[in-house]
Amino acid sequence: MNLLDNSMAPVYLTNMLVSKMDEPNARTRLLDVAERLFMARGFPAVTLRDICAEMGLTHASLYYHFPEGKQSIFMAVLERNVRRHGDGLHAAITNSEQNLRGILGAASAWLLSQSPMDLLKLTESDMTYLKGDDAALITSLVHELILVPLRGVLDAAVSRGEIAACNTGLIAGALIGMVESLFSVPEFAVQGSREAMAYELIDILVRGLGMNQGA
Repeated sequence: MNLLDNSMAPVYLTNMLVSKMDEPNARTRLLDVAERLFMARGFPAVTLRDICAEMGLTHASLYYHFPEGKQSIFMAVLERNVRRHGDGLHAAITNSEQNLRGILGAASAWLLSQSPMDLLKLTESDMTYLKGDDAALITSLVHELILVPLRGVLDAAVSRGEIAACNTGLIAGALIGMVESLFSVPEFAVQGSREAMAYELIDILVRGLGMNQGA
């Protein structure tokens, strides 16, 4: 093709940029960048121009993967984040010591090794920018992949007699909130490590639930 032919230049340049986004990990990299920007600035403050600038791309190449634009990118970021947390929690629960303190400690340690989900901000702010069906899907995934497994751990502990009968759904949500709150602790106030602080909170929680300390 003659690059001096101005009539073909726009098509050629667009194809070059789209082919750049065809690289195997291009979509993953795009979501990584978008996730970092959304977490740092919030959904309203991030523009497609911001994402493109970080990636070194144009709008044409970005729309190749996300033709519905910014909201579809945000939805993909949220869904990926929740599924990643769900997979990690499942692995932590499965591979930990099979007593309540060990399981909750492993789950907390994994959560603290990731970027915060910030469920309060997610439900009160971020999801207000999603369409109804998309918001319902994220809510369902959080319940199914995050809260239900932790509730199952607590239900099993009740059945084994490790803790007294309680509202395990409420406790599961409270545990997530407690662990996530440790991300907000300034460095000067961290005692030992955030993981150590999580274990202390877990000890307080399970003692309050009547755990048999010999379990």
